[in-house]
Formats: sequence, C-alpha cells, structure tokens
Amino acid sequence: MRILQVNKLYPPWIGGIEKIVQQISEGLNKKNNLDIEVLCCQPKGKRKIEEVNNVKIWRAASFGIFFSMPLSVDFLKLFKILIKKADLIDLHHPFPLANLAIFLFRPKTNLIIHYHSDIVKQKFFAFLLKPFIFYSLKKAKKIIVSNPNLIKNSPYLKKFQNKCQVIPFGIDLEKFKKTSSQELEIQKIKEKYGNFVLFIGRLTYYKGVEYLIEAMKNVKTSLVIIGQGALENKLKAKSEKLKVKIFFIPKLDEKDLINFFHACQLFVLPSIFKSEAFGIVLIEAMICAKPIISTELGTGTSWINQNNKTGFVVKPKNSQELSLAIQKIITNKKLAEIMGKNAYKRASTIFDLDKMLENTKKLYLET
Repeated sequence: MRILQVNKLYPPWIGGIEKIVQQISEGLNKKNNLDIEVLCCQPKGKRKIEEVNNVKIWRAASFGIFFSMPLSVDFLKLFKILIKKADLIDLHHPFPLANLAIFLFRPKTNLIIHYHSDIVKQKFFAFLLKPFIFYSLKKAKKIIVSNPNLIKNSPYLKKFQNKCQVIPFGIDLEKFKKTSSQELEIQKIKEKYGNFVLFIGRLTYYKGVEYLIEAMKNVKTSLVIIGQGALENKLKAKSEKLKVKIFFIPKLDEKDLINFFHACQLFVLPSIFKSEAFGIVLIEAMICAKPIISTELGTGTSWINQNNKTGFVVKPKNSQELSLAIQKIITNKKLAEIMGKNAYKRASTIFDLDKMLENTKKLYLET
C-alpha cells in the first residue's frame, strides 16, 4: 500500500506538525507492506528529492514562506504526478496549497486528513480558502484529530464529526526515563539555576511568554526559558525592566532538554492563541513526572493537562492567575509530588508513540 504524506515542510525544519509527519513516516514505512513517501516544500529554493532514514522525501521548489505557507507552483506539479501512484493520501492540515491541489486535480485516491488545527492567524485568507478546505474535508474518508477538544471547538469539524477519529500524539517514552548516568548532569543544572520554573518553545507571538515573565515578578524562584525566536530581544528587555531572575538559553539538543525537564520544579506553557493546538512539550514534562501549567484555549492543551490533577489550567493573558498557580505548586511540595505522579501516569497511559503509530497504521489499512 503506497501512502503519500503531504505537509508544508519536513525536518530539519523545526515544527510540531513536521515532527509528527516524520514519526509516522519513519515509524510505519515498510511495516505491514506500507510504503510511505512525503511530499512537502522547500522553505526556499530548488526542488530536492532525497531519502532520509529510508523515507523518500519530495521537496518541491519554493519562492519562500509567506504568511506561514510556502509559495510553490512546483508543489502542484509534483502533487499531480505523485497522487497517480498513491493508494492513500494523508494530508496534514493546515496547508492551504494542498487543499487547492485537491480541488484542482480531484484525485480518485482515498484521502485521510490529519487535522492539526484551524487557520488562526491568517483569518482573511482562511475566509477565502474556506470552500477549498470544506471540499477536502467532504472528500476525506477519515479525519484524524489529536484531541476531542478540537472536534468540539473547530467550526470546520462540527459538520464532519462522524468522520473524526481521535488518535493522540505520542512520544518515545523510553527516551525520557531518567537513568543513573544522567544524575550528575541534572544535579549540575540544579546547582547552576537553583529551583526553577521551565518553559521550552519558540519565542513567537502565540506562546504568551511575556505573560509568564510578568507572572514571575511575585514568584520567589527563577525562570529558565529555552528557545529562540522573533520576540527574543523584546522578552529579554522586559525581564531586565521587571528585574526578574530569568535565564535565556538557546536551542539545546534532545538529551540536554530531557535533563532540564528532570531538573525543573514545574513546566509552564502560557500560550494565548489557538495556534497552540496540542502542546507535545506538555507530555514531555509529564513523562518526567513534573506538574504542569497550561492555558484554556479550547484546544488540546487543556485536554492533556487535567486541571487540579496533573497541574493547573489558567486563563490566557492573565499573569496574576498564572503567578498564583505557580506559587501554589512551588510552595506545596506534597501537591507538586501528587500532580507529578498523576502527570506521569496520564502521559505513560495515553501519549505513547507506539500506540499512536499502531492506531494510525490500523486506520491506514482499514481505509
């Protein structure tokens, strides 16, 4: 069975959806007679065809990325060719160019849509693209979503609830287990940064990091921010102005990130827009038995994090509520321990990469 996964971009481009596409491609390729290829775009530049970890990647030529989408005529050319050889298309939404391609070429091939989120930031374009998105959803045999909140709150999915199937994203649980060899590095982190609150992610508009910095004014512990992005200088200036104890660390490799998860007191994801559709980073903190704080966005973040059980769910853009939630955890060791244990149990039970791959494979074979 030949499966064509379609997404805007693919690693080494960093992004949550790109990671999911990679996990499915590498985890299921050549299993149960599944032959998986990926069609995506270059961030900018000429067409490139390569094999990465035994998966064939078709990277269409692109003029560059505008409004979060690659501009590529070459993508349409490749799509028209590759769909003729595929038994199944797995389209990762949002990707308006792919919705346009499906409308233009009307493939007879079976279609599955991985619906990751609505189009949030580019609302004007979303309005123009609405007919093409609905056409794709109507044509799809199945729609995979990562969490039930997405089905309930998406204006697009309400009409297609009967097609939707929840397959939660997963992580490699074994990678995050603390070993004796890590103890020294974890201890070094604690000695350097003390007791600290942790944030990991891109420093971009929807992450709400400015509200976390504001919240730390009244918290007697430090904040470690790991990540880079367009708002980095602005956030550093804000932390200096407020005179809060914050450490900014550039991007780290996975091994070092895992050590920081184990070393922190708790993890906070203060996102403020629905662009934060799931929050895999929450699961990574949970599997390290850490309490978490997230915001109520009507997305997967408040499904992953169970309020008052695995951590706290607070209102977005509310620094005061965020500050109080942080203080409740760091000043109550017993509460932090209980929430951490609950978090670990939930993550290990529901968000296992092997389970995600098995359920995805099953759906592929049944379509």
